[in-house]
Amino acid sequence: MTRRQEAPQEPGPLWVHAFEALSRVGGPGTRAVLWLQDGTPGRRGYETGVDEMFAHITMLGDLIEGVTVGGGEPLRQLRPVLRLLSRIREETSLSVVLLTGHGWDEVVRMPGAAALRERVDVLLAGRSERERRPGGGPRGSSERTVHLFTGRYSAADLQAVPDAEVVIRADGTFVVTGIDPPPPGG
Repeated sequence: MTRRQEAPQEPGPLWVHAFEALSRVGGPGTRAVLWLQDGTPGRRGYETGVDEMFAHITMLGDLIEGVTVGGGEPLRQLRPVLRLLSRIREETSLSVVLLTGHGWDEVVRMPGAAALRERVDVLLAGRSERERRPGGGPRGSSERTVHLFTGRYSAADLQAVPDAEVVIRADGTFVVTGIDPPPPGG
């Protein structure tokens, strides 16, 4: 094989913090929500391949309208995230919402920014600041900017998303999810 004929490099694994299969707070409709770590293994997280995560998402079938990817910081794992989003865009009808702590001006300067815009319906950019909480829905903070790349959703669709939800698992444990959910009892 010559240099130009080399096989494409795999994008690497996804470092996952958590996955919620059926959520109403990650964006419009019922969504699979994938929280990624900042790109390195951690105590609570796990490593998985892009194809395995794609299969996990598509097994949900018609139970979900889309996928939300947040973190940590998902853009620290840009190559595997782009690969996952490419498969979602090309092989399903699912929508994609992506949350990043990077400001919009930082995102547009990143290598792969154009590819990212082609694979995402809604991008929420900027740091989430708790003292500026009244952003509503998945926006979380008024400091985050909303970028609608397709006609699939409107600002009103995002505003209608609940701020938080409580998920009670079959084993009796529960988790509070959402974008900067309020603390229990708060």
